[in-house]
Amino acid sequence: MGRCGTRAWQELLVLLGGLWMWGSGAQPTPPSPTSSSVPPLKFRLAGYPRKHNEGRIEVFYNEEWGTICDDDFTLSNAQVLCRQLGFVGATGWAHSAKYGKGVGRIWLDNVNCAGNEKSIRDCKHRGWGNSDCSHEEDAGVICKDERIPGFKDSNVIETEQSHVEEVRLRAVVSGAQRRLPVTEGIVEVRYKDGWAQICDEGWDSKNSRVICGMMGFPTEKKVNRNFYKLFAERQQLNYRLHSVSCTGTEVHISMCTFQFYRGNSSAACSTGMPAVVSCLPGPLFATSSTQKKKQRQQQQSQPRIRLKGGAKAGEGRVEVLKNNEWGTICDDRWNLLSASVVCRELGFGSAKEALTGARMGQGMGPIHLNEVQCLGTEKSLWSCPFKNITQEDCKHTEDAAVRCNIPYMGYENLIRLSGGRSRFEGRVEVAVGAAEGDEPRWGLVCGEGWGTLEAMVACRQLGLGFANHGLQETWYWDASNVTEMVLSGVKCAGHELSLSHCQHHGSSLNCRNTGTRFAAGVICSETASDLLLHAPLVQETAYIEDRPLHMLYCAAEENCLSSSARHANWPYGHRRLLRFSSQIHNNGRADFRPKAGRHSWVWHECHRHYHSMDIFTHYDILTPNGTKVAEGHKASFCLEDTECEEDVAKRYECANFGEQGITVGCWDLYRHDIDCQWIDITDVKPGNYILQVVINPNFEVAESDFTNNAMKCNCKYDGHRIWVHSCHIGDALSEEASKRFEQYPGQLNNQIS
Repeated sequence: MGRCGTRAWQELLVLLGGLWMWGSGAQPTPPSPTSSSVPPLKFRLAGYPRKHNEGRIEVFYNEEWGTICDDDFTLSNAQVLCRQLGFVGATGWAHSAKYGKGVGRIWLDNVNCAGNEKSIRDCKHRGWGNSDCSHEEDAGVICKDERIPGFKDSNVIETEQSHVEEVRLRAVVSGAQRRLPVTEGIVEVRYKDGWAQICDEGWDSKNSRVICGMMGFPTEKKVNRNFYKLFAERQQLNYRLHSVSCTGTEVHISMCTFQFYRGNSSAACSTGMPAVVSCLPGPLFATSSTQKKKQRQQQQSQPRIRLKGGAKAGEGRVEVLKNNEWGTICDDRWNLLSASVVCRELGFGSAKEALTGARMGQGMGPIHLNEVQCLGTEKSLWSCPFKNITQEDCKHTEDAAVRCNIPYMGYENLIRLSGGRSRFEGRVEVAVGAAEGDEPRWGLVCGEGWGTLEAMVACRQLGLGFANHGLQETWYWDASNVTEMVLSGVKCAGHELSLSHCQHHGSSLNCRNTGTRFAAGVICSETASDLLLHAPLVQETAYIEDRPLHMLYCAAEENCLSSSARHANWPYGHRRLLRFSSQIHNNGRADFRPKAGRHSWVWHECHRHYHSMDIFTHYDILTPNGTKVAEGHKASFCLEDTECEEDVAKRYECANFGEQGITVGCWDLYRHDIDCQWIDITDVKPGNYILQVVINPNFEVAESDFTNNAMKCNCKYDGHRIWVHSCHIGDALSEEASKRFEQYPGQLNNQIS
């Protein structure tokens, strides 16, 4: 075929491509070297600020680099693209040009991959170059930091030399060099294989604010330049940047205006000195007692903003307090400027990410704010313009979240895992003696008392997300030469940043079984479930039933009655039961699965079902001072998806010995009329009480947030009828409203008024 014939054939292909999305039927990449009909695609990650495994995704097609639009972008698309870049998979994706706007063509739009395609060519899309997007919608990907074995890296990640990617504070004051966090020092930027300084000509507090935000600190303070001037005169310095000018709202210095020194910079910064910054740490990272005392005084009033559902410090779903009730923020117009105001208000640095689409799990209750538009200079999110929400505007699937810059503390260097099949699991080894400046000594943690809360802290310290399991025996991970127990009696609340912050026996080791098989272990996970009880349903369905004893034999067998029932005149008489429905939602990012495998589930002949957890829920009637006057426990005799949100498929069903669990976006409904869905109040005297329901009370299964597992209601019982009101999730109200709840009229004297 001649040249004209070839050209006609190519034009015919293009014409067909407009009618039928030929990209989805193209050969997978890379093709054989002899194939010239479909040239291989090239990919690269670009933009700033970013790590080597994330960035704006750019594709080389038709001899030109271009971007991909974020319309309809999904994690499945990111999986395919990350594999083409040589990574094993994706952990996330980014929208709205998070890594900066690209230039040139926008090659793809409305990309729709299933996730198993070998090439982006095999996915559905609008056609090459057919897009209605601007570069403000450039998509980015976050790939798993693990390469495909044997992958020939022809897709080189190109760093843009016109941008600054990595910055540090170098402490030079004696003593401060070993102390973390580093709050003061010379600002240095990564240059080639070393570090270079910034000339401070024109440097001001706005520049310092940006640097402090990057380092994880909320604000800057004045610094003694004279000391550093003397230091700089004795040093050989290598200046890289000058004329830096920030507005103070940037989340990274690369977003400020600046200039590079070109060529020989030996005469650079002749009238200045290296830029020096001093930062004030937030409450979580304050070091001196003066700082801690000052910040405690500032924090005496309850904060009106908090983060929930994040695995690490400084990340989570943003919740705000309005009208004495905590609620979420809708993600419309949510950006880094608003996210940074949140981060700094909470004592962290500027925002690394402004997350949308309930990426940190869905909240419950009201959605208080919408279209928050901060300038970035505000001291509080409440000073920013926003719209009040209406029901039609947003759903909890649009809850906004943040990831903040936090100071480097080096906690991850004091812990490691050994023996596991992947980096997310193994026997826990901790370093002791490193604080004195000696070489650290590695040892094991005693498994006695080790549970989910301790494992949560270990996984957080490792930077591996949440804990799936805390293991008290690890004989199957016996692969290390570390055999000495160095830590025992570890008891954590679950929020600590390091195991050293938890209670423990210190240097006086006390462990009954010191063999390596009894060393503590963890299995970590990037996601976790989050169970919440639907409080209004409890209030709507509560009632009293006097149930004859002859109908309660099965319930008695399963310990669903109070202890006094043993002495009743069976089968005559009755028990008075407070019955209610409970609807338990999984609003997290992973399915809730029972800890025990089905091989260890217990069959209960009487009710003809399996128990997959010993205790799933506690039901209690409490006096105002917290004394239990009636209690019950509910084994999870059937964890299943009763109903799900739209577009979520049920996965768990108890029938026929099926798998048990609760899928993300589904709920398990225990109706008021089934056995054991009650509290036996036969022995309870008339009065005012608190009804309390606690899900997963023994922390048997890991969740992203345990603070929302309790629900409380006020109860008024006159001996014949019961009124249940003011039901709410334990942490849903302000401190003031919670006090009012516990001291409503009649509650203190426990008498019917």
